[in-house]
Amino acid sequence: MVQVDISQLTTECNGWREKLRQYREEFTRDEAKLQQVARQALDKDQLQDVEHLHNQFHIQLINIHDLKQSIKAHDRKMNFERVAFNGFVNEDSLSRHESLLEEVQLLEQTLLDLRAEFNTFLHRTP
Repeated sequence: MVQVDISQLTTECNGWREKLRQYREEFTRDEAKLQQVARQALDKDQLQDVEHLHNQFHIQLINIHDLKQSIKAHDRKMNFERVAFNGFVNEDSLSRHESLLEEVQLLEQTLLDLRAEFNTFLHRTP
């Protein structure tokens, strides 16, 4: 058992979830924009891009949801451990916290890449 500042870890978890919530809202709006573009007359390559982007938005929205749920479960577990073990947290929970940080950073990079890909697509289409 390790004694740590649970409030700092909880604040980090809340920050990650808020960031993911913002990405979810952004990509939901982008999906709607993509549907508007898809209504236009597009060539074969553009239609393939629409399909690819639609699939990526769907996949990444699922990834955002799943990671948010993992963070929420982790936060609950840490708070349970804090109460159950007099302010101490299991070392596995600290390790999981670091792992979740890496997952957030990796997903964020993927989302930034998708954002750039979508913006490039929008600039190439009428």
